[in-house]
Amino acid sequence: MADIIDGNALSKSLREQIAETRHIAGVTPGLATILVGDDPASASYVRSKQRACERAGFYAEDVRLPEDITQAELEDVIRRMNAREEIHGVLVQQPLPTHINTEAVVAAVDPDKDVDGFHPVNLGRLMRGDRGFLPCTPFGIARLLSSAGISVSGKNVVIVGRSLLVGKPLALLLLAKVGPGGRLQETGDATVTVCHSRTRDLSSVTLGADILVCAMGRPEFVGADMVRSGATVVDVGINRVEDSTRPRGYRLVGDVMYDEVSEKAGAITPVPGGVGPMTVTMLLYNTLQSARNLYSQDPLSGARNESG
Repeated sequence: MADIIDGNALSKSLREQIAETRHIAGVTPGLATILVGDDPASASYVRSKQRACERAGFYAEDVRLPEDITQAELEDVIRRMNAREEIHGVLVQQPLPTHINTEAVVAAVDPDKDVDGFHPVNLGRLMRGDRGFLPCTPFGIARLLSSAGISVSGKNVVIVGRSLLVGKPLALLLLAKVGPGGRLQETGDATVTVCHSRTRDLSSVTLGADILVCAMGRPEFVGADMVRSGATVVDVGINRVEDSTRPRGYRLVGDVMYDEVSEKAGAITPVPGGVGPMTVTMLLYNTLQSARNLYSQDPLSGARNESG
């Protein structure tokens, strides 16, 4: 039976460290979340981020905008948030309405307040191995592996999914050359293969993985026949599946058939309670980093650090 990589436990520990560091440093990090329209799922994500900020002692500003806002009006709101000294992080919740140019919106955020880590400048910094904000979900995955004592150095890592949200930045993060004083001492120097919908004979690739990351958004797509015995499996997917036996009429599942894969893998992240909680936690981490203006060291270095 696989060891469970508990994202809830690590997230709780890190959030305590973040709150402690904020208090010791005497800073109040500020995060502005911008939501366009009233999509229920997006609104739920924003509420969870706002609650996490408040519990950590951050200043949280919730900006709600009408769905028919123009591109120019939205970018003007972003510029105003960029200019405010008490706001250290600016996050525009996606997806945006179809008439909005998402790439232009992302580029409008000040790179030094881009705590989501998707501005072209920060992605360029990641590509070069320079300091900058890391995208929250890949960063959370790296923290999970590090906290579990799973080094990626020299390992064969297979990522199924090539999105800009997870697959591509995670590949860069795990490929990065890590020397003394690196951000995460056990994260980097991996041999990375990125698979996608056009990959031929996918199972033959995934069976070669020491660490398999599943981020394709297809419920329970990966079965035990696609996983090497003893491999580490990171399930990024979170999918709603209809289930009349549940009070809400659905259940949440990942991209992995958890029950059968956990019998074969060496370690695995559950859904829910694995990668999910870490995404918001690393958003808090990045916002604290911005508030303290620390690009050369871990902003938690002065607090308890159980995350590697």
